[in-house]
Amino acid sequence: MHTPPPTSDGLPPSDDAAPGPGLPPGTRRCIVLLGLLQGALWYGAHQAHSRGWGPWAQLGVYGAWVAWVLALPTVVALSVVHLRDALFWRGTGALAALVLALAAWAGWNATGAPGTASSVWAPLGLALGLLLLVALPWWQCRLQHRRWHAPYPDLFAYAWHNALALALAALFTGLCWGVLGLWAGLFTLVKVPLFADLFAQPSFIALASGTMAGVGVLIGRTQQRAVQTARQSLLALCQALLPLLAVAVVLFVLSLPFTGLQPLWQTRKAAAVLLGVLALQVVFVNAVYQDGRHARAATRSSGPYPPLLRRLVEASLLSMPVLAGLALTALGLRINQYGWTTDRLWALWLALVLSAYAGGYALAVLRPRSAWLERLEPVNRYTSWLVMALAVLVHTPLLDPFRIAAHSQTERLRAASAPAPEADLVALRFDHGRHGHAALQSLQDAPAYQSAPAQRLLQGVLARPQRWQHQPSTEALRSGAVTTAAQAQRLITPASGHPLPDADWWQALLAQHLRGMECLQSGADCVVLQADLDGDGQPEQVLCELSARWGTPCTLSTRQDGRWQHAGQVDWQTRSTDTQALHQHLRAGQLQAQQPRWQELQVQGQRGRIRADPSD
Repeated sequence: MHTPPPTSDGLPPSDDAAPGPGLPPGTRRCIVLLGLLQGALWYGAHQAHSRGWGPWAQLGVYGAWVAWVLALPTVVALSVVHLRDALFWRGTGALAALVLALAAWAGWNATGAPGTASSVWAPLGLALGLLLLVALPWWQCRLQHRRWHAPYPDLFAYAWHNALALALAALFTGLCWGVLGLWAGLFTLVKVPLFADLFAQPSFIALASGTMAGVGVLIGRTQQRAVQTARQSLLALCQALLPLLAVAVVLFVLSLPFTGLQPLWQTRKAAAVLLGVLALQVVFVNAVYQDGRHARAATRSSGPYPPLLRRLVEASLLSMPVLAGLALTALGLRINQYGWTTDRLWALWLALVLSAYAGGYALAVLRPRSAWLERLEPVNRYTSWLVMALAVLVHTPLLDPFRIAAHSQTERLRAASAPAPEADLVALRFDHGRHGHAALQSLQDAPAYQSAPAQRLLQGVLARPQRWQHQPSTEALRSGAVTTAAQAQRLITPASGHPLPDADWWQALLAQHLRGMECLQSGADCVVLQADLDGDGQPEQVLCELSARWGTPCTLSTRQDGRWQHAGQVDWQTRSTDTQALHQHLRAGQLQAQQPRWQELQVQGQRGRIRADPSD
């Protein structure tokens, strides 16, 4: 098999290199055909999954296949130069096996319980995208030099070129669809819907989008001067913004002895803000240093900034470990208080990566070399390997975040003396893959969940097919299993000290004369309270659904002309954090009627109700 010379025709290694002869014609056609094939494979798998054909009928297989189809052809389109390169195809085969293994593990994690797939596929897509973007420059240097030798300027050039090529492909695809939309609109004006119908077909969308993306990648790989110009423009913007960010970081660190750390912890978002600042600082510093060639060509006293700004940037780099330490402390406080969750695990791994950058960049200032910030290069190299290792390990049993978080949350809920709020149970059920469903099942024998209301709540969350439950339709309500008053009384319990409603109230509820039919669904947890709310001597009934996903909906019913009728609903002026306390007071029957401060107004039969100011 033909082995190409140790050069890359697809990308010049630096800005000063003259553009090569370009990609061979066969490679150009291959890149476009890869985009078309990508769209065709995705569409075929989607059709097979929706119709239950073959192994694609299984959600795990379908999800793993889609991840593989989206990742592998993209990497090939960005890195292929010579179609007869044996080294390239051996590496592509190894990459295909790795991506398929990670996607298969995620597919196994996403199955086993309904409604858990979305919590697994999104992290898999982000991790695969990060892994491939970081690993691809190393692989492209391997293809260029024919050995594991990666000069830092080449790594820098490949990394930025890949990112901009993908951005250009996305922009080109969006513009193409805009043109097609105008095309269809023109013919729709003259009552010719042919093109509008054609462009809306799923098969056309998949094949056209794949082809457009392939052409966009090809443009990004061949129009090197334009991509380099765009890159230099972005780097110039970052270089202008770094001193501004440096001022903010230095002033923040200097203010900490005066403000203390307590206000920082009280915000409940300290870790997110600090990690965002660190990530932005890493991007800006690398945009200023670039590939290091200009820094090495000049003396250490020179640099992209005058001496004062250079010292300010160095002070901000020395402050990075302080920000990283604060972010880790904030995460530690939340974890110690509420246990591990998948979000906190991802945040911890991000914090560890950014802490490695922070420590390395501070050392680059304290231990300078001949060029300004030259020690950034080994820090970026080693940290890129850390990123790749984490992206792989989080999709293995070793660092599976869903298993770790589900175990931590289960232990926390078991140790609690009272049942957890519904939101916590829903999060455990749907945010942790198959581990979350198994963990929620294990809570059925926990002491806090032995009461009838807690068991109903637990069973209701376990029975949900999806995280978000919508309002059931009338047909669904009529087909429910609750048809007698005895069955309804197992789902609706009177509050403490309140009598059971009369038999005709239960019949009116079953006959759908009253609101609150959700309380007749399996797994519902509702409470009914009796009180004379209008002072007419006749009691009204307040039915509250405590198992609702949002808020605590309550309906009011009153007896008029000898029969029960719906009279209104209750809007609680309470925060979401007070919902559990509201439920406890409702179960205890602590309901009191309060006269409004302002009466209604009436002008010639027109009624007006005063809406009180929130401060009242």
